[in-house]
Amino acid sequence: MSELARGFVLDPPSGGRPFHFDAGALCLELLLLGGPGELARWDALHEPADLVGWVARSRLPDGLAPVVSREEVAAGRELRDALYRLASARAYGRELPAADLAVVGRAAAHPPPVPRFGPGATREWVPGASGAQVLSAVARDAVELFTGPYARRIRECGTSNCLLLFVDTSRPGRRRWCSMERCGNRSKVRAHRARRTGEERGGANGAAAGEDA
Repeated sequence: MSELARGFVLDPPSGGRPFHFDAGALCLELLLLGGPGELARWDALHEPADLVGWVARSRLPDGLAPVVSREEVAAGRELRDALYRLASARAYGRELPAADLAVVGRAAAHPPPVPRFGPGATREWVPGASGAQVLSAVARDAVELFTGPYARRIRECGTSNCLLLFVDTSRPGRRRWCSMERCGNRSKVRAHRARRTGEERGGANGAAAGEDA
């Protein structure tokens, strides 16, 4: 699981202000390009440029700039959908689907991008990394996540209509929301309104009881 955390600025599909979201792991960032089932309407992985653009925004180190084929885009969708099913199963304590584990394993078997020394002993990449190499890095990150210390901390956002999945890397392990900017604040607002409504109803019932006395 990658240590470099950047996060994405997301535009809510239903409108509203953009918000920052950190999935906590490279492999879960791929799910921001859509997924299977009801997530298919948000599919954003159609062309090689879509995967290249995602790489530039992801927590992969800068400068990778892969060359991606259409066949590798299809492989990326297959890996993305498998990762969603695996992460969702783990979030809800279900058995991990064997077929999806096999998809991740096949992707991880490809060689990952190759780093090398650049000027001044800086890190750069061997040019011409393929889409398969990028997907290998994602799949290997998934293997680390699902077999590592955060394997039981994969969560789905606590808001009922939010399907974002993330790794809870907080020290107490109590992260509930995809983002406090969005779902966390909305939950607080709803709870506050519910308390006020309850207090107002309680006050009205008390007044009515006093009138009847």
